[in-house]
Amino acid sequence: MENLRTKKIATGGVLLALSVATLFGATVIPGIELTLYALSSIYVAIAIIEFTPNTGWLFYFATVLLSFVLVPNKSGLIPYAIFFGIYAIMKYYIEKMKKINRPMEIILKLAFCNLIFFLSLQFFAAAFTETIHVPDVALPVIVLGAQVFFLAFDYLLTLMIGFYLKRRPKA
Repeated sequence: MENLRTKKIATGGVLLALSVATLFGATVIPGIELTLYALSSIYVAIAIIEFTPNTGWLFYFATVLLSFVLVPNKSGLIPYAIFFGIYAIMKYYIEKMKKINRPMEIILKLAFCNLIFFLSLQFFAAAFTETIHVPDVALPVIVLGAQVFFLAFDYLLTLMIGFYLKRRPKA
């Protein structure tokens, strides 16, 4: 029993270290930020797989807090804190719902994505009203691009989870 507890603590610590290292990379390596944010989501998913959804929430908060302490570029952590970290947890809850079909699952995921996107847009527009102006013509293109990006991200996260489950160490 003690061996299992030690294994769980070690697994959580390694996942936390990998998550913080990935987020650090996302804030300092130009050009691959979105890839590293997406990769950081898999650690939350693994925490849920190996432990429980509640542990996934705890892991997410621990990652955000530790990253804000250790990573110098705090603003670079915002995408993880407001979307990428939480999405792995929301994905779990949506996919575990009973009596919903695949199209409804995608609609719920898109609704979550759009809610976060809309709230983020409102927040940043209010916070930086003097310095940022998005032309009205560009907004539909940005929204459409966000939908395409999100669907690709969700699909890749599903593939990464499947890859992990196939190669998961057996207890």
